[in-house]
Amino acid sequence: MLPKPLLLLMACTGLLMTTSATAVPASPATTPDSYARPAQRIAIGEGRSLNLRCSGNGPTTVLLEAGAHADSQSWFRVQPLLAAQARVCAYDRAGYGFSDEGPLPRDLDADVADLHALIRAAGLHTPLVLVGHSLGSNIARRYAGEHPADVAALVLVDPPAQDEARFLPASWTKDEATLTTQRDAFIASCEQAAERGALDKPSPALASCVGGALPWQSEAVAAADHTRKLQPAFWHTLRSELAQNVAVFAQPVPANESHGDMPLVVLQAAGTYADAPADVRDKLEAARDATQQRIVASSSRGMLRKVADTSHDIEMDQPQAVADAVAQVLKASTTRHD
Repeated sequence: MLPKPLLLLMACTGLLMTTSATAVPASPATTPDSYARPAQRIAIGEGRSLNLRCSGNGPTTVLLEAGAHADSQSWFRVQPLLAAQARVCAYDRAGYGFSDEGPLPRDLDADVADLHALIRAAGLHTPLVLVGHSLGSNIARRYAGEHPADVAALVLVDPPAQDEARFLPASWTKDEATLTTQRDAFIASCEQAAERGALDKPSPALASCVGGALPWQSEAVAAADHTRKLQPAFWHTLRSELAQNVAVFAQPVPANESHGDMPLVVLQAAGTYADAPADVRDKLEAARDATQQRIVASSSRGMLRKVADTSHDIEMDQPQAVADAVAQVLKASTTRHD
């Protein structure tokens, strides 16, 4: 795990996949051991493959897009719920999970290009429902804007605040910039250690680069995660993605972003900023609310649904809420195309 101040920064900017102790009926409490190995590695060109996990059957495909530095295992509680009503697939973005490293920088353009190539190479039926968590919501929105014929509906799981500086005091923005610099320096040191092959037995200063198992990981999955984080590819990808995210989240939602009459549900977590300092929590929530309201307004069929008793990671804490939102847009998208 990262040092505590850096964890808070990443959580407040929507870049951290946190953990949850909430037990959810009908969803596995622990990652199945199948997540310790690749599922289908789909060749997308240029000698690269992305790992794709699909299950279930149905006339519509649901594609799950993880948040920053997360992979397909972040959906292990949601995917079984969706597989009862649709063909559902989750994948590992380039450089994460069991997918090959991609060219840098790892920005939205790169992610959208890879997603388009994956959908085509895997023969996924379109139009499909895109579900994106955190940064994944930005990827899903960009994809729907560039390839609207591919997308039947969007479910966006707690999209992070954009244009935070407009809401926060200058002192917070200055402190955040300092923490970002510290975070980047720490990640660069992990990257350099990985390139030297030194993370398997790290120095005390670098022990938190790899960290321990997450509470919801099986022993086999935790071991596979550990092995991947020893590799330079993970750190190249992470450092580039986080650097690009600074620009992504500094900007407001584009004024001209429009998804027409596409069914669109935004799920808002009650506890996104539960760990933020009390004196700025309301300002962070205002920034998030403004972002999510603007996203909802980008479709004439947009809807905001608040989810209680959850952290930013709704897909972990309240997976049924995600499944219910998908069921809602599946029904609405069928009506739309009749």
